[in-house]
Amino acid sequence: MAQRAHGVRLSPPTWLTAGLRPGPAPVPWAAVARASVALSAPLAVGLAAGRPAYGALVSMGALSGVIGDTADAYRMRFFNIAVPQLFGAVGVALGTLVYGRDWTAVAVLTLVALVSGMISSIGSVASVSGLLLLLNAVVGAGLPMPRPWWTAPLLLTAGGAVVLLLTLFGWPLRGGVPERAAVAASYRSVAAFVRAAGTPEHDERRQDVTQSLNASYDLLLAHRTRRHGRSPGLTRLIARLNALIPIVEAASAAKLRPARLGPLPEAWPAAVLALADSIEDGPRTGEVVPLDLPAPTGPSERALDRALRYAAAVAAEPDHAHAADPDRLGRPAAPWVRTRRAARAALLSGASWRYGLRLALCIGLAQVVVSVLPVPRSYWVALTVTFVLKPDFGSVFSRAVLRALGTAGGLLLAVPVLAEVPRGWWDVPTVAVLAALIPAFSAKGYAFQTAAITPVILLLSDLLNHQGFGLVLPRLYDSLIGCGIALVAGYLCWPESWHTRIGDRLADTVADASAYVALAFAGAPGHDRPARPLRRRRLYRDLSAVRSEFQRALTEPPPTGPRAAAWWPLVIAVERVVEATTATRVRVEHGEPAPPAGEVAAIAADLAALAGALRDGTPLPRPDGDAAARPAPAGHGSAATGSAATEATAAPDVLGPLRSEVRAACAIASPVLG
Repeated sequence: MAQRAHGVRLSPPTWLTAGLRPGPAPVPWAAVARASVALSAPLAVGLAAGRPAYGALVSMGALSGVIGDTADAYRMRFFNIAVPQLFGAVGVALGTLVYGRDWTAVAVLTLVALVSGMISSIGSVASVSGLLLLLNAVVGAGLPMPRPWWTAPLLLTAGGAVVLLLTLFGWPLRGGVPERAAVAASYRSVAAFVRAAGTPEHDERRQDVTQSLNASYDLLLAHRTRRHGRSPGLTRLIARLNALIPIVEAASAAKLRPARLGPLPEAWPAAVLALADSIEDGPRTGEVVPLDLPAPTGPSERALDRALRYAAAVAAEPDHAHAADPDRLGRPAAPWVRTRRAARAALLSGASWRYGLRLALCIGLAQVVVSVLPVPRSYWVALTVTFVLKPDFGSVFSRAVLRALGTAGGLLLAVPVLAEVPRGWWDVPTVAVLAALIPAFSAKGYAFQTAAITPVILLLSDLLNHQGFGLVLPRLYDSLIGCGIALVAGYLCWPESWHTRIGDRLADTVADASAYVALAFAGAPGHDRPARPLRRRRLYRDLSAVRSEFQRALTEPPPTGPRAAAWWPLVIAVERVVEATTATRVRVEHGEPAPPAGEVAAIAADLAALAGALRDGTPLPRPDGDAAARPAPAGHGSAATGSAATEATAAPDVLGPLRSEVRAACAIASPVLG
């Protein structure tokens, strides 16, 4: 509880301290060992060859590879490490060519920052590539590099190659394992979702399912773009992941079972877990997973029964059967087509240009400050600006604060190292220990990652410029200057960064939910089955992105943080509207009467009105009296009456749950809209 004195809050606000709480992620021991070897071994080789500066540069390249190795599948890890290293090599070459040329360096780095910022909007690999392009250009322009000019790019690329070799060492033995593990994890998250139907944990488990499905589809479809043809094993996994969608929809429908029936019998989640085990054990074509299912007693259990038997049948089909089936959730375009589209979108996007100009302005100012103020070769200022302004790392304001605190913590680690450890062979075990901290701390949060990276960069930099303990305080000042530039020129001077647009993003999602309601109940049951899962997946992905955007906004200072907190309950309410739509549609397909078209249109219109009010900031119109007075279905949230203990006794108002969720969303929005 926050302590108060005379009514004044003594503890810091939550938005300021949120990033200082370590995350719950486990320590990635394999990554820890890999980082330790990848950074210390090149240094040992350089010392043995009498070229410690060469060893330091290879270790710097390895550091970039360690930071970028965030994927699970081996093919994705290959691209995540290899492609950014090429951009990093170009960056350090440009920086080396302008080293010692103050105003030329300002112009070149500003231009590099513009390009880096624009390509960062293309995708995750492009984002890391843009980051390394700029970071290595800054390092090359700020530190003395070996000559000729191509030496540093070659050594840095060699460091990335070391990480790549260590990362892919297990590919021949474990190829396909990460993909199977991801799909199996999605099945297990759905099993927990089925078990939570009708319990207070239902909404939390639904979020877990959304995140797990997003991760699995990203993994499989990104893999597939790099193998544009039909890979039998990959197609098989995509088919099994697609077969999971009806189970998710049936689990959502189970939430509407009469409360007196309690949770679903354990046999239902146990069947989903059996399917998960069969996926993780590897392909066994023709072997049907035995399902011990009870007799279904109502619409949601009939939907579950049908979905589980379909998933089991998909698992038993041979690979060529999957290759012949259409991909209901979309086949990605070829890599070159996606690259061309992304590049064109980046060049024509106003947001891409705004971020590129914003980053270029801050990097240009950082280089001007370094050129004007008596700060010797202070590449750390521009380095700090780059990390703080990275668009997909979270809130700019919070990152500036966390960067300053993390750097201070890292300098505390660096002080005894630079002051007491003699340069030479003692650097090898020191780097091995410090490098091992990077993956372990990175999993805990941005400030912790900064604290782990700082002493490693300082130690490797010292092997190039030989400043020793004299690096410590200047680097702290540099970090503070860089954070100040990022806050003023990259945050306060751009109203879009502190005048939140989360309301517009949420309005778009509510409008999509309105269209989804109309699609879900249009025409005869089953006619829209190819379109509905695709629309639902896109909508849930958008909702997940909105949730992440709101969570970042919660860490912003006023007015953004408090506004996001006020809108947060509406985000959850819209998620419940989408789920209620899916659940009602599933129950209609499995026995409940189809709703009148007029009532469906009225609900869609209410959501469209809510979207318009969110976008315009105007009050919501008063609800229709007849619709508001419509009773909720018996058995939804209260005990139902009836002699037969089955779902079939549910109330005749099939749209009641959906209508209730829409009314709840409007009630939450009304006070905020005024």
